[in-house]
Amino acid sequence: MTTSTTTELGKESTVPRSTLLGAVFLMGTSSIGPACITQTTVFTVQLGAAFAFAILVSTLLDIAVQLNVWRVVGVAGLRAQELGNRVMPGLGWLLSVLVFFGGVVFNIGNIAGTGLGANAMLGVDPKIGGTVSAAVAVGIFSVRRAGVALDRIVVVLGALMIALMVYVVFVSSPPVGMALKNTVWPEKVDFLVITTLVGGTVGGYITYAGAHRLLDSGVTGPGYVGEIAVNSVMGILIIGTMRVLLFLAILGVTAGGVALSGDNIAADAFRAASGEVGMRLFGIVLWAAAMTSVIGASFTSISFVTQSATSDRTRQWATVVLIVFCAATYAALGQAPQTLLIFAGAFNGLILPVGFGILLWVAWRRRDLLQGYAYPKWLLGIGVIAWLLTVYLGVSSLGGLAELVGL
Repeated sequence: MTTSTTTELGKESTVPRSTLLGAVFLMGTSSIGPACITQTTVFTVQLGAAFAFAILVSTLLDIAVQLNVWRVVGVAGLRAQELGNRVMPGLGWLLSVLVFFGGVVFNIGNIAGTGLGANAMLGVDPKIGGTVSAAVAVGIFSVRRAGVALDRIVVVLGALMIALMVYVVFVSSPPVGMALKNTVWPEKVDFLVITTLVGGTVGGYITYAGAHRLLDSGVTGPGYVGEIAVNSVMGILIIGTMRVLLFLAILGVTAGGVALSGDNIAADAFRAASGEVGMRLFGIVLWAAAMTSVIGASFTSISFVTQSATSDRTRQWATVVLIVFCAATYAALGQAPQTLLIFAGAFNGLILPVGFGILLWVAWRRRDLLQGYAYPKWLLGIGVIAWLLTVYLGVSSLGGLAELVGL
């Protein structure tokens, strides 16, 4: 099925709907992984209803970031690191190293998440579940039409996660009124929490997952700005919807007087909400979230250490090698602790201003890289404001991050 729309240039363009949905859900589900579930659960327990404000601020920042990232990358038809090297030789490769490192750390946690999900869902040993899940991911990237398979799988798993979370929210009966009040008038504001959320949704590799997928699909150039803009926002709305649902589910449990603590408080919250059924549902949600994140992290991390001219098969096999390495590391280390996943999100939030700053510079000063496209000043202005806020949040959270790692 295809969709036909009119672009900002008045040109009719026909784009496969599966391509657009695949890019949207790849970006959205890449951020809905074990780290997202862990962070949202921990922060809901820490802040209670006040966490709603952090979700709102991070979502607004996410939209401002993604509107600019998708448009610059999509119109230019070049990956973020390639644009960085055009701005200053070597700058793009520095970005690649930072993003790739964050992606690998996240992916070890993602594979650990598939193991924990399989354990909660079926009772199998987490290492076996993680290894089998990694093998499934390897299979996805090994087929000849890997791009088509990737698009369909992330859409199905993303929809499944949202549907299951709606049920858990319903049975946990959260205090929605209190959450709404704290959305605009929070009882407490925590900069590290906001930075970690931003880092976990548009930081590091996640920022570029959907945009780089569109490049591989040929959706590039000024003629596609309409599709690029709409779908970049849709990706953030998927993330926001899932995070809000998870927040409300956990809030409903804690507001009911259940004390959550330990190494897997998200599982405890689902069990408290819906008994043994809730535990099985948690397993499905965690496995689906982790699996889509393995796919997204692997695809995007490899896109940063390869060039546009790299053949699809070469990129596929490089992705397979990355997944095998992360799976082997997980098997050797065991479950990724909550602290590591929170640190990875905060680290991604700190490197976000680097890559985002490069793309904003391209939008402002390098029209030649945008194929002559006149970048909207209002969008650039929103991007600059968002960039300044990411810098401020990053600096403000340095103390908390140092404390997190014991410095």
